[in-house]
Amino acid sequence: MKHLTKGLFLKSIVTFLTLIFIQVISTAQDASGGQNVTTHTTTTTTTWYAQPWVWIAGAAIFILLLVALVRGGRSDKVTVTKTTSTDV
Repeated sequence: MKHLTKGLFLKSIVTFLTLIFIQVISTAQDASGGQNVTTHTTTTTTTWYAQPWVWIAGAAIFILLLVALVRGGRSDKVTVTKTTSTDV
């Protein structure tokens, strides 16, 4: 019976030491060195319509379309009629 208790005690010591070793390895791999470090990252995204070049390009396209529509709608056609007569 004592042999069984001695073996259980030895296993628990080995398990305890193994767990301590794993804890030391885990702490050593931490970049903060065991200190609590809080990092905040802020990402900002801008929408496409907030860019000034989009408004400039849109205004230029609008003006070109407006000019094309206004000039294309004119019906200023000049009809020239020529009559010729010949003397016999």
